[in-house]
Amino acid sequence: MGFYAFYAVAIVILILHFTGWLRRNNLEWLVLALAAGTFPAVIFLK
Repeated sequence: MGFYAFYAVAIVILILHFTGWLRRNNLEWLVLALAAGTFPAVIFLK
């Protein structure tokens, strides 16, 4: 279940990134946090 929650959050972050919302609100670091969290999420949540 945690893996699917991570997947849903990742999709939302990517949509906000490509629409420019993250850059306007100075939250572009969320994309880097998502990239760093992908490997542990796949290993430990699957």
